[in-house]
Amino acid sequence: MDDDDDNEQARVADYLDDQLQAPQDLDSLDQLLANIHQQHGLLKQQLHDAQRDLHDAKQASVHHHRDLQHRASQFDADQADIDRRLLVVAASDAADDAVPRFEQVLDTLQRLDLASAYVDLLQDVDALSNEARQQLTTSSDAALAPYKQLRSLHTRLQRLQHDAEGAAPQLLYHVHQITHALRSTILQTFSAELHDLLKQIKWPNPNATLGPALQQQWDTAVLKLLDLQMPELDGADHSRPKPPQVLFPFQALVQPLEMRFRYHFDGDKPTNRLDRPEYFLSHITTLLNDYSGFVVQHMQPILLTQFRATDLALNPVYIDATSAFITALLPMLRVKIGALLPKVAAQPQLLSHLLHEVMRFDTTIREDWRYDGGYGLEGWKGLSWEFLVQGDWFGQWLQVEKDFALSRYQSIVEAPDFGDLDYESVDPKATKPTKGAIRVNDLLETITDRYRPLASFTQKLRFLIDIQITIFDKLEERLRGNLEAYLTLTTSLGRAMGGVSKEEQDRLLGVEGLERLCKTYGSADYLERAMRDWSDDVFFLDIWDELQDRARQAASIGAMSVADVAERTSKAVGGDGDGGALFDETAAAYSRLRIRSEKIITDTINGNVREALRAYRHINPWATLTGSSSAILSSTAELDPLVTYLTTTLGFLSRTLAPAPLRRISRGALATVSSMVWDNVLSRHRFSTAGAAQLSADLQAICRVFDKTVGLGVAEAGLRKCIEGAQLLNLPIKGGTSQEKASHGIGEGGEDWGAWGAEEDEAPQKETQGSSGAEGGAESGGDLGLWEVEKRLFADNQSARLVLEEMGLEVLNETESRTVLGRRVELAG
Repeated sequence: MDDDDDNEQARVADYLDDQLQAPQDLDSLDQLLANIHQQHGLLKQQLHDAQRDLHDAKQASVHHHRDLQHRASQFDADQADIDRRLLVVAASDAADDAVPRFEQVLDTLQRLDLASAYVDLLQDVDALSNEARQQLTTSSDAALAPYKQLRSLHTRLQRLQHDAEGAAPQLLYHVHQITHALRSTILQTFSAELHDLLKQIKWPNPNATLGPALQQQWDTAVLKLLDLQMPELDGADHSRPKPPQVLFPFQALVQPLEMRFRYHFDGDKPTNRLDRPEYFLSHITTLLNDYSGFVVQHMQPILLTQFRATDLALNPVYIDATSAFITALLPMLRVKIGALLPKVAAQPQLLSHLLHEVMRFDTTIREDWRYDGGYGLEGWKGLSWEFLVQGDWFGQWLQVEKDFALSRYQSIVEAPDFGDLDYESVDPKATKPTKGAIRVNDLLETITDRYRPLASFTQKLRFLIDIQITIFDKLEERLRGNLEAYLTLTTSLGRAMGGVSKEEQDRLLGVEGLERLCKTYGSADYLERAMRDWSDDVFFLDIWDELQDRARQAASIGAMSVADVAERTSKAVGGDGDGGALFDETAAAYSRLRIRSEKIITDTINGNVREALRAYRHINPWATLTGSSSAILSSTAELDPLVTYLTTTLGFLSRTLAPAPLRRISRGALATVSSMVWDNVLSRHRFSTAGAAQLSADLQAICRVFDKTVGLGVAEAGLRKCIEGAQLLNLPIKGGTSQEKASHGIGEGGEDWGAWGAEEDEAPQKETQGSSGAEGGAESGGDLGLWEVEKRLFADNQSARLVLEEMGLEVLNETESRTVLGRRVELAG
């Protein structure tokens, strides 16, 4: 205690020392005392508030404790009461044993409550049904109101049944039976009224018409039937792929037409034939032509009145009278076709004929009558789709079509004239295919027409891959085999193994062999172009676009993977690019076959050209030939085998090949001739003026063959190097005018021939021969003489280029020109 007082006095002393540090601070002593009294009052107030809060907290704690004690006592009492009640109800001492028994009691009460609700519902259903039947005897219009309530109740129960996972099937079945029975009764009554009107107008007379007196009754009868059907139409799921409902008034209209249809096509009448499905299909189109005017005139206004303000206004099947009439006629066809298919299933021709006629009928209804089946932009897929896809007849039909196509293909390839070139079926300027290739192409176009009407993309793709591309592949394999067989027979090893004689091989290397090669080339070219044209057809373009869309979205298309489809059609399938076509892979195979065939043709001709030039390249009369320049020179006798071979070969090829491949092959042959003449004649022998003229005559003889069969200019371009070489060799000894010679330092008397080692009397002869011996020498450079050209050609490269340009020589370079010019005997020294 003393320590606390001492501490307090010490703090007071410290406070006073802090506040009174100088004598002047004594003047504020009163202010200091006032502050101290104020702070003391505040502290006392705070102490009072704290004491009060402490008292309130203690009171609350006491009350909370009392409340907890009371609630605990009450809980114990309630638990004891529950235990006592469970003991009474369940006759059990433990709660765990009593709970299952108690739940059984609750379950029984729940079932009793549900049964009571069921009974109330059944009473309501029975009351609505009885009310509708009573009203039907007095006023048919009044019967619609309770029926619609009953129909609405049935629809609501169906939805609840779906949500409850099928909890009350018996109740739903009972309500459905009562609703359907009531609907049938009302429908029969309303339809009888409409049938009476139809009898009065003598329906189904195509000329039947309604008079003004019956129009009001007609409208009333039709509207009552539509009102009866409206709950079904409103509750139907029109997005599901199923046939649309037939409107009740149209059922009444079609009933006598159906009886007539069954009379003609279900009995033993001559019109009911398995091999003539077009009879009953055309009968339906006849009905449309006969009665569409009546339904448009007398049913269209009523349909507009009934459905204009409903959700069905955009569905042509209900708002358009003609479409509704077609919808009413289609069920009889479904029954007829469904009964006919099993009968013709074992007869492939009849099955195929039936399905094609159905597809043709679908096209007529879809295009001529603008029927969309209520599917909007998706369009009506047709009865053929219903049976092929939904009825699962496509696999069997596809096999029938495939067997037919393959058998037809086999008969084509086994025909005696399969490999004959067809000169009449194509343009005269086009490459000639074989008759077999044309027939196979016609077969494949026929197959396209057979599956073009299909609505299913997957079915179209199956036809394309399983039939068309398969036949294309078979024919390509056959053509490739023929090409391999030819190569085997024309090689030494193949000749030895196959026992081919030398004479037979010679025939294969001649026109007979070229014809065999041209058959492969022409067939490959024809079918490749056909596939390119098909790829641009709208039908195949649509398939390609759909294929690309599906390949980019899924890993498989039908039963095939995207990789398998790409392998058979195009590597571009599923890619991001815009290129590609359905027949890319097949067309590429034929393109490779065509290119290979053309190369073999070129190689064969080149080999024969070398053989034909064998004797020509070994002769050497060029330096010793003499003669008059005025004589018309004929070709060398040793060149006759080449001229004969080229005349025969190019004559055949000009009739068989188009101009473009003919020129390519001709250029190859000309390159061989040019190489042989340049390497073995021009570059190896020396030439007199007459020899040079003879060489020019030989080249002209070769050019004439090509000009006659291939066209002008091809031979000149191919032999340009040799022609320019001959032009150099044909230069006259002297050339040009006096003025030109003076400009080069040449006098009127000419050069000093002795200085060049030439005979004086030889100069005029050589000049004359050189001026007329070669075609090229007469065309350009005729004013230049041998000595002048030699002087300028050997001076330097610039001078050589100028003189070559002046002579019009474009192919020969300076080195080659000097080499060729050096072959003149006058320049031998």
